[in-house]
Amino acid sequence: MTLEFSIEDPLTKDVKALLQTHLDFCHEVTPPEHSYALDVESLRDPSITVFGARESGVLLGVGALKVIEPGHAELKSMHTAKSARGMGVGRAMVAHILSYARSNAISRVSLETGSHPPYEPARKLYESFGFEWCPAFGDYTLSEFNVCMTRLLD
Repeated sequence: MTLEFSIEDPLTKDVKALLQTHLDFCHEVTPPEHSYALDVESLRDPSITVFGARESGVLLGVGALKVIEPGHAELKSMHTAKSARGMGVGRAMVAHILSYARSNAISRVSLETGSHPPYEPARKLYESFGFEWCPAFGDYTLSEFNVCMTRLLD
């Protein structure tokens, strides 16, 4: 598989649809008061860069990077299309976003994700990239439904 990564407008039809799939999943498996997934309009914030992973023009995955403060950014809205699961799209997206972060003077990347079974593949993916559990950051509040993770970049 040859993936092409690009910065995407979250309002582009296929990007918007996959981001909505992500939001629907998060709301389906996490109580609303504990879900921090962003809707498409929120992802249009200038502090957020949305990425797409495409093969032959077909969108297979999305992810985003939100600058929290100088040198610190947050990984957001990671989602792989159901048809592309298990093919390394998520792994490639995390690698791409971390590379982008490094090239943009980001020295720490953090994230918030679910703590219950539907999020286990995501947690394992992040751990494989060196993310470690950490206290809540930003506006997050930890609960039985979520964890925060962080890692320093080389």
